[in-house]
Amino acid sequence: MLPAPLPPYRVLTGLVDRFGRTQTFHREAAGEFTGEITGVTDGAGRQFCLVLTTQAQRAENARQQAIAAGTKGSDIPDSLPDYTEYGRDNGIRLSGVWLTHDPEYPENLPAAPLVRYDWTARGELAAVYDRSGTQMRHFTYDDKYRGRMVAHRYAGRPEMRYRYDDIGRVTEQFNPAGLSYAYQYEKNRITITDSLNRREVLHTEGEAGLKRVVKKEFADGSITRSKFDYMGRLQSQTDAAGRTTEYSPNVVTGLVTCITTPDGRKSEFYYNNQNQLTSATGPDGLEIRRKYDEYGRLTQETARNGDVTRYSYDNPHSELPSVTEDATGSRKQMTWSRYGQLQTFTDCSGYETRYEYDRFGQMTAVHREESISLYRSYDNRGQLISVKDTQGRETQYEYNAAGDPTAIIAPDGNRSETQYDAWGKAVSTAQGGLTRSMEYDAAGRVISLTNENGSHTEFSWDVLDLLIQQRGFDGRTQRYRYDLTGKLTQSEDEGLITLWHYDASDRITHRTVNGEPAEQWRYNDHGWLTEISHLSEGHRVAVHYGYNRKGRLTGERQTVHHPETGELLWQHETQHTYNEQGLANRFQADSLPPVEWLTYGSGYLAGMKLGDTPLVEYTRDRLHRETVRSFGNNAYELTSTYTPAGRLQSQHLNSLVYDRDYGWNDNGDLVRISGPWQSREYGYSATGRLESVRTLASDLDIRIPYASDPAGNRLPDPELHPDSTLTAWPDNRITEDAYYLYRYDRYGRLTEKTDRIPTGVIRTDDERTHHYHYDSQHRLVFYTRIQHEEPLVESRYLYDPLGRRTGKRVWRCERDLTGWMSLSRKPEVTWYGWDSDRLTTVQTDTKRIQTVYQPGSFTPLIRIETENGELQKAQRRSLAEKLQQEGSEDGHGVVFPAELVRMLDRLEGEIRADRVSSESRQWLAQCGLTVERLAAQIEPVYLPERKIHLYHCDHRGLPLALISTEGATEWRGEYDEWGNQLNEENPHHLFQPYRLPGQQYDDESGLCYNRYRYYEPLQGRYITQDPIGLNGGWNLYKYPLNPINYADPLGLAVDINHFPVNEDIRNYAEKVWNNPNIITIGTHGDPQSVYDENYNKIDVKTLANEVRNHPKFKHGMSVRLLSCNTGKGNNSYAQQLADELGVRVYAPDQYDWYYSNGKVEPWGGFYDANNQLQMDTNQPGHEFTFKRRKP
Repeated sequence: MLPAPLPPYRVLTGLVDRFGRTQTFHREAAGEFTGEITGVTDGAGRQFCLVLTTQAQRAENARQQAIAAGTKGSDIPDSLPDYTEYGRDNGIRLSGVWLTHDPEYPENLPAAPLVRYDWTARGELAAVYDRSGTQMRHFTYDDKYRGRMVAHRYAGRPEMRYRYDDIGRVTEQFNPAGLSYAYQYEKNRITITDSLNRREVLHTEGEAGLKRVVKKEFADGSITRSKFDYMGRLQSQTDAAGRTTEYSPNVVTGLVTCITTPDGRKSEFYYNNQNQLTSATGPDGLEIRRKYDEYGRLTQETARNGDVTRYSYDNPHSELPSVTEDATGSRKQMTWSRYGQLQTFTDCSGYETRYEYDRFGQMTAVHREESISLYRSYDNRGQLISVKDTQGRETQYEYNAAGDPTAIIAPDGNRSETQYDAWGKAVSTAQGGLTRSMEYDAAGRVISLTNENGSHTEFSWDVLDLLIQQRGFDGRTQRYRYDLTGKLTQSEDEGLITLWHYDASDRITHRTVNGEPAEQWRYNDHGWLTEISHLSEGHRVAVHYGYNRKGRLTGERQTVHHPETGELLWQHETQHTYNEQGLANRFQADSLPPVEWLTYGSGYLAGMKLGDTPLVEYTRDRLHRETVRSFGNNAYELTSTYTPAGRLQSQHLNSLVYDRDYGWNDNGDLVRISGPWQSREYGYSATGRLESVRTLASDLDIRIPYASDPAGNRLPDPELHPDSTLTAWPDNRITEDAYYLYRYDRYGRLTEKTDRIPTGVIRTDDERTHHYHYDSQHRLVFYTRIQHEEPLVESRYLYDPLGRRTGKRVWRCERDLTGWMSLSRKPEVTWYGWDSDRLTTVQTDTKRIQTVYQPGSFTPLIRIETENGELQKAQRRSLAEKLQQEGSEDGHGVVFPAELVRMLDRLEGEIRADRVSSESRQWLAQCGLTVERLAAQIEPVYLPERKIHLYHCDHRGLPLALISTEGATEWRGEYDEWGNQLNEENPHHLFQPYRLPGQQYDDESGLCYNRYRYYEPLQGRYITQDPIGLNGGWNLYKYPLNPINYADPLGLAVDINHFPVNEDIRNYAEKVWNNPNIITIGTHGDPQSVYDENYNKIDVKTLANEVRNHPKFKHGMSVRLLSCNTGKGNNSYAQQLADELGVRVYAPDQYDWYYSNGKVEPWGGFYDANNQLQMDTNQPGHEFTFKRRKP
């Protein structure tokens, strides 16, 4: 924006910012543009020419154009009135901006203006053109009132029209392809009615610039109120439920210094003399702190968890840091171009990534270590049209006039096409001959989805755009109700009615289902979740959480109590500790020595120890990819290599039996796995589905086809079953296949599976029937298999309130003393212990099997087996426990104060380590005790014997072998692509239930437990519908149809969720609509950072690698950051992520507000005690699109 004209005696020639960068204005010294700015030199040295025109010149140009076209030109005056109601008008207009000098690209300057403007005969802006000559904006004006816009449109979009009243206020806004609005004005009152006849009323107070909306009536009749001080600053907001949030602005600056929520909790904010935030304390007492240098640049930031990040600057003329140092002490270095573009990034190990740009600031190349590069090209409009990898494989992109991406052409030529409506909403997608379509109402809300089979799912919304009903492809209907503030209070699912209850802080406290109690939540004084419990098959099952003083999760304990006696039947605890740098590098599961991850730099994995024993070592390349994994004193050594494009190329062991080489097609699909004696080749459809597997060996050549209907439901393959007439399952419920008949209930849950008797075979009534029974949360709680009307096996399952299976009881058919076959009286009992979403402990009647996973994955790494007898020998009392139990003469024990327990625990640790501090010795002396006397009371530590194995897994994380510390293979399994076991060698009778990532096999049912539901490997799908609904995909039963490349370890098929497990927002994020063409990331964030589950910062490169390695990600796929404020500022986190990935990144400039029905909206606000957002409706936010770093 150009500065306003100055009096003749004051001529502005430049602006200098606090870094000394100068923007210089060049003015005409003589002629008709005397004194006008016709050139600008920016702070980076680029020179721009501003082409000006007078009214006479524009009129003459119009006449000449009319003559050349042979038409009669319109009468355009040679001059305009000197004054208008908007001020003085000399008739001079800006017609174009040219780049005339670029110090970075001095040659081949653009042959066209960067931007061009057309003007009407009356001097009104008529059109704006980009550098390609494409008209991006068009404006139409009132014939009677100069300057009054009556219509406008964007490129490729319909025209929006307006009507005004006599004093120039908009009375109608007409949108031909969406909502239109009517505005009615009264004194201190504006009524807005949309074309759906929804009405909102704004009540105002004040005059001119101090007019504020003090009351808002919504379409449902609810009302919110706001109160302002005499300077128009917000003092309080009262929501529709009558709850008031108070704001305390600084009397001088107006910056908010305190926010008091309706429950009385306070957040306080402090600033320096430059009005920069220096510290903020949340309602839970945790604080962030910031420091700045003399230029106002951030130099140090202390996060809520105490982690300190430091920023250094080597250029006094730039606000961009040259070095960042995180809490681990790792330093990352950046160099920037004169235009503020990242040129090089050097990580903590000295490894460099280089970036290249074109003259328009668009990233054209990324060069990483190990000779991996990626190249991007753009069209004249700046739209990405091509991405090439190091091997020259190219993905192309096409767009419509509005800039919407309409086609992606894969390297093999396969096209994915998307069509849009007039306002840019996708209405259909097509790939490989399969089409999905979406229908919207005038408000832009989706009302119908049509899947590949032509089936429909439908949605209904209330007047506030909240989802109130959804009818699935199979007719299953779910309904929702909300309170006045938009929180979900009731959900109905085919007769199951769930009520949701909240406290004053909007934290969920309990739920009921059909009037029966369900989950209950408890919080501490900080507002952190400490316990969640419920009843499962009558058992009280609970999860307890512990935290350190910085709010980090330090422990998770699961408990199961007997339904009648209350006896504790099972307990499992996992403890997490953090090193001085804040990394969660150590955890301890029940009865195990601590597991410690050895890291370098910012947390790259270098090894793993169990107690004091090193077990696994890693060697990594310059991209920090694993190249060598060693186990058992190098008895096992796995070497991994990668293709030039960065894909896994081979995994070779010092034992040839498990060597594998991988082959990939141009689209990134795995097409071949070759071993020493056998290879498998994979065929895919045009949509990427696995269609066939060919197994080749010296004496073997077998091809197995897989057929599915358009929606992805398994069909009898016509090659194997030529008589089958099935072509589709319209409701996605498979009712028969070659082996079984299936039945479902009204919730879409599989309830019965019966052996199918082939046509022509005489029925003998010996077919087996499987029965499945569920609880009100659709969790399988009872299974039985019946033959001849007698049960062959029965099993019952228990779950914790998070849906994790905690117990299993199995009764099997056995022969009694009389010779009759009947179910055993005593069941086989198995207990399960969890660490977040990963199963870590399996406890049977005879042994405990514990699993350590690769960090951040569902790939098992180490198996530890301990006999129950050894565990009993290892049980001991702590010093504090022993003294309390033996400290009274009557034998009833005593209870020590908590402070004394902590002191004794610390002292016990010092004595065991033979490092008793002087402080402890002094305390003992005061108590009349000696170290030797107390040491005699400490019970000795017994180290149980354990069997330790390494999991050798395939590229997906499916275990192929268990390797002992001596390098011997003591278990081996072979599977098909869908997780069905083909062969097993188990001479040592090792229990190994793990299958595809996140799955545990149940031999009693043949199903795999997959965290949130059960997977049927024979069908390659789930037996119940996805609990997160359409967020996991349109087919609610589907497991990834390309199981060689993709997995679903949670049974949910969502993308990336880094919200802490103890926060409700994590569950809300799981319900967010997940576009199949966008990687969706849920995490806490700010303009410069995002955080993981433990509030550790995730730098841009780390998150970018996580996105690149996500099985769903393809080159060119957009990323959506559901992360607060990550789209705020010129150098926002979202912008940096877009630069790193080279794709569109969508991110909010305010806080993201999550609704329990999956809706997300950006608004201003703050976090309450549970890190949930309190909305500030006076600060509407926006979700911006980031494509490249601006020069």
